[in-house]
Amino acid sequence: MQGTSIKATPQTLAPWSVTPSVSVDDSRSVHWFADLRLGDRGEGSHLDTNHGPGTIIGRMWNPCRRVMSLTRTRMTGICVGLLVGMLHGSVWAQPTADLLLYGGLVYNGTWDAPVRQDVAITGDRISFVGDARQAGLRAEEVVDVAGLMLTPGFIDMHSHAALVEDYGRAAQPFLYQGITTVAIGTDGSGTPEITQLFDSLTGRIGVNAFTYVGHGEIRERVLGQDDRAPTLDELDEMRVLVRQGMEQGAFGLSSGLFYVPGYYATTDEVIELARIAGDFDGVYDTHDRDLGATYQGVGYLNSIREAIRIGETARTRVIFSHFNAQGSHNYGRAAEGARIIDAARARGFEVAAAQHVYTATQSNLAAYTIPRWAVDGGRSVMLERFADPELARRLDAETMEMLAIRGGADKILFADPRPELNGRTLAEIATDWELPVPHVVRRIMIERNATVMNLDLYDIENTRFLAQRSWMMTCTDGQSPAPGQLVTHPRVYGAFTRKLRQFVLDDEVISMPFAIRSMTGLAADFLRLTDRGYIRAGARADLAVFDREAIRDRASYEAPHQYADGTVHVLVNGMFALRDGETTGTLAGRPLLRPNSNR
Repeated sequence: MQGTSIKATPQTLAPWSVTPSVSVDDSRSVHWFADLRLGDRGEGSHLDTNHGPGTIIGRMWNPCRRVMSLTRTRMTGICVGLLVGMLHGSVWAQPTADLLLYGGLVYNGTWDAPVRQDVAITGDRISFVGDARQAGLRAEEVVDVAGLMLTPGFIDMHSHAALVEDYGRAAQPFLYQGITTVAIGTDGSGTPEITQLFDSLTGRIGVNAFTYVGHGEIRERVLGQDDRAPTLDELDEMRVLVRQGMEQGAFGLSSGLFYVPGYYATTDEVIELARIAGDFDGVYDTHDRDLGATYQGVGYLNSIREAIRIGETARTRVIFSHFNAQGSHNYGRAAEGARIIDAARARGFEVAAAQHVYTATQSNLAAYTIPRWAVDGGRSVMLERFADPELARRLDAETMEMLAIRGGADKILFADPRPELNGRTLAEIATDWELPVPHVVRRIMIERNATVMNLDLYDIENTRFLAQRSWMMTCTDGQSPAPGQLVTHPRVYGAFTRKLRQFVLDDEVISMPFAIRSMTGLAADFLRLTDRGYIRAGARADLAVFDREAIRDRASYEAPHQYADGTVHVLVNGMFALRDGETTGTLAGRPLLRPNSNR
């Protein structure tokens, strides 16, 4: 089902105001007011009267009855004049808006049940929520969203959106899920040069973006890829870089303690840098050290405890990226990790998490198959170790141990543009090349690292359990598909719609208001974004309109490059980024500075 608009144009309408009356299914009458002097938003005007609740009441309007009863019929200037004369006359004293979304079922970002309301937009903000007729509201343009869900734009709490790349700026896979704001600089990757980054994004991105300053990025600048502690001078240098990022508007410090070089950091090192973020009321965002499938790691529960210790000591809020329990040996153990988070929240500490609802992860081949000691010092040193027969034998044994934790070589699926790898499992390639699996890993790594997925790493029951936590938000963990990338994780195209389809509509694990809040108001509150995440007057006009029955993720592991269904309209800062199920090409997204930033 698609919304329908009335648009005032100089070509079809006289320069007066018009108020045709319509009926909605709660038996109230709502007036559509079009400012016919400002008709530059489209090619003519039409009404769709085939959507039940939005049917025009035309019995009293006999002169225009035939016109008003036709589906998507252009209202003529004569009809408009008759309606004005018969019904209302002048309404110049009434309030005006640029756009009115009429009759939608509004999920406002709270836990509350939806309410059928009209939402008006003026500029880039919501200017009115309620009954437009009662308020006597006029608007340049009216879009009929009766029978559709109207929600705040979704906030992706952990993404790898390639907004700095030309191919990723439009962010279409995200928009088709209703996402209007994404986190970047995650997993410890964020640059401290926030001003430079945001200057490159301003006016050139399809969604809003906020960023973290990255622990891994800073550590590599100062220490390289060495497995050692920083000197006092080096630690001071790292502190300066974190402070620079926070002063320029970063939302906090992100870490990827699962990845090199973050893996080499001690807890105390991270605390010292997180303290700087805490000085600015920032967030500590973490891909924690061990979700349960890390070779010689600290363990699933200890990893959670470490992140909370960092946040409590540094006085930052903590959010766990794509939180779950990894590996078949941890199936059913999500509740144990949740209890640690619940206990921290019970003593007043602000900690939360995000999830995507897929059972596979995506990362790189080295992270899944190469022991951390083997990459200490960087790529050139790693290749020297590959060439050492004794070290190579040790590496082979440990590679197999790492793969065993992840379910074996048949669970590692390549999402790599190299045709000999793309879409194939590590086990399949080993059979084809007639080589032992560790030898295949080294051969691939000698050329370059590869993007891979780890299938069946998450237990769906763990995921269902976690989706019901009041502190669980939503993320894609999605990387914008690069040109020529034939296989990628379907989450970049479907994470949010999959949660709505599978967990709300099909399995009824959570309610629709609960799910919507996990994607909107809950995230906004955690980030201290007071003007996004909710549908209320004064908030930024980041909005999404869905056909509830049509909501569906279409992307699969076999055919990932498919946009989600059911998203009718998406507005970013008051402008249509997606309209009637099609992207508009409008790049209305903005870089977002931390709310308490001085910039």
